[in-house]
Amino acid sequence: MTASPAAALPARAQDVAPEIVTDILTLVRHETSSHDLPALAAGLDLLRELAVHRLGRPGHEQRHPGGACGDTLTLTYAGTGPGHIALVGHYDTVWPTGTLAGWEQPEASDDGREKLSAPGIFDMKTGLAQGIWALKLAREHGGPVPTVTFLFNGDEEIGSLSSRPVIEEVARKADATLVLEPTAHGAVKTARKGSGIFRVTATGIEAHAGLAPEDGASAITALSEFVVAAAAVARPDRGTTINTGLIEGGSATNVVAGQATARVDIRVGSEAEQARVDAELDAIEVSDPRVRIAVEHAWNRPPMTLNAASAPLLGLAREVARAQGRDHLPDAAVGGASDANFISALGLPVLCGMGAIGDGAHARGEFIHPDTVPAQTALVAGLLARLAEPLRG
Repeated sequence: MTASPAAALPARAQDVAPEIVTDILTLVRHETSSHDLPALAAGLDLLRELAVHRLGRPGHEQRHPGGACGDTLTLTYAGTGPGHIALVGHYDTVWPTGTLAGWEQPEASDDGREKLSAPGIFDMKTGLAQGIWALKLAREHGGPVPTVTFLFNGDEEIGSLSSRPVIEEVARKADATLVLEPTAHGAVKTARKGSGIFRVTATGIEAHAGLAPEDGASAITALSEFVVAAAAVARPDRGTTINTGLIEGGSATNVVAGQATARVDIRVGSEAEQARVDAELDAIEVSDPRVRIAVEHAWNRPPMTLNAASAPLLGLAREVARAQGRDHLPDAAVGGASDANFISALGLPVLCGMGAIGDGAHARGEFIHPDTVPAQTALVAGLLARLAEPLRG
């Protein structure tokens, strides 16, 4: 194989850029909050229709019920070469249904570049549309293409609770996986922090706050002590951050609180840090021994690193980028986690951040630069063409 077929793809992607952007806007106009099951179901139907419209009917498809989460859809398109590639992306967003109605378009960048903004446009509906078009362009180019399995899940933003087994199964059957999450300002994401969402429960003793406060043992006071102590466990210099994002507790202002809970977001860069955090949180003591503290350790995603299987895939992506006129395709380590973490932990080849260029994930005003859509689509298309043969380490 040679890199030359990849060189013609950017021009073709530029020709069809208005259609790709139209598909992106079609997806973002249908809101798909992680917590709105009817909207998720309709959004997945729309996404499937878009794939079928652009690529035809898949040779195999399966809709995996998500239960309390959005369903996961797999679509497999037979290739003309022996390779098999998985393209993974989530269609759920962090934005509640109805957010789009009050959304404002941002002004152009200081350098005059256009921005397109909408809930979920950056994270990550642009990547979904680009992935579909990448296979379409690779097919149209005429060379061999691998078999491609698309996996669209509707629960990534809440931990991929139902889709994780499907993701791991699909990745094990593929020669490599490309995750269509947004880039890090144009860089491929090759390392991500592991993440956990811990639930901490404090159980105290209720009492009348005025008549007999000494009979009570405040769960809120004890939980506050725990939260402060937990924050001190963080080690930003090691990539470990700890954020208590939610606290609930008590029953009335004149009652010493008998119950309080906190949800704590934890990010770590290594398994060693994960073990340290587990041990140190369990060792925290509060001043009132009558209050019981229970810590539910809920690690959601393991840390992701550029493993030995992924390094050749990154090298191949850089070859394609050079053939398409890019001086360099950078890679980056980022604090957020994604479904790529699961795949990397299995020792399988995976690249993340193959989607949109823009900014503002999970922030009002998230945006993409539409002028980057053709190049990003061509990059994935060119990589698919090179992966028509199984990846060699």
